Amino acid sequence: MSSRDEAETSDAEAATDTDERVGREVVVPLRIYKTITVFSTLIAITAILAGFVILDRATQRATAAPDDINLLLAVFALVLIAGGAAVYAFSTRFRTAGMGKPKDDTDEISDNG
Repeated sequence: MSSRDEAETSDAEAATDTDERVGREVVVPLRIYKTITVFSTLIAITAILAGFVILDRATQRATAAPDDINLLLAVFALVLIAGGAAVYAFSTRFRTAGMGKPKDDTDEISDNG
């Protein structure tokens, strides 16, 4: 095996180690990261707030008897709330090249007790 083949093999192993460490995170440029963060947060907040407002209307401010609840509207509200939470959760998978999690840094010595 030549030194060039060994270098390519070690580069491939390093890339694999990086991929394993990163997991499900998606590395994007800073401009795209900012756009994703702003719009996903806006969509998530809007969906969750709208879900609670619609749920409030479906249950008549939580004063309706169980027979008087608009079930279709209540289910739609719960879907909006869950959808907003899902948008926010999936948007946290994005990061830029310089970002990292402190728990992933193994170079630091733990002096915690």
